[in-house]
Amino acid sequence: MSLYDIPLRTLTGEPASLADYRGKALLVVNVASKCGLTPQYSGLERLQERYADRGFSVLGFPSNQFAGQEPGTAEEIATFCSTTYGVSFPLFEKTDVNGADRHPLYEVLTETEDAEGASGDVQWNFEKFLVDHNGEVVGRFRPRTEPDADELVAAIEGALPA
Repeated sequence: MSLYDIPLRTLTGEPASLADYRGKALLVVNVASKCGLTPQYSGLERLQERYADRGFSVLGFPSNQFAGQEPGTAEEIATFCSTTYGVSFPLFEKTDVNGADRHPLYEVLTETEDAEGASGDVQWNFEKFLVDHNGEVVGRFRPRTEPDADELVAAIEGALPA
């Protein structure tokens, strides 16, 4: 099964899939509003603004699996993201990224190794998976990797469509 075939739902509950972004490079991030790493929303939005016209999008997947740091409703999440951080990138419904109820998207993403060669469970909020314009997972960046980190920016630039 391709990443493009996995059914998703937007934050507002509409059916979606990564096929909606076919041909674009994607940064898939599990996000949370009440985390010490929440200010990364600003950097993620800057990436969105910088690369959107070059075939790129950040995709945010709220998750409440880490210390209950995303307790809000879909509406509360949307309001928080837009008013606090000016988020313009797509957000999806709350998603389990680990455990028995792990979303099929994260089943595939977590097979990818990070720079140290480790795969498996998502460590915390704001773990980032880079999908190239061909739909291949080409990078994994752990939560403390800032959106403007040189290694992440270089990887994004390498994943963009020609």
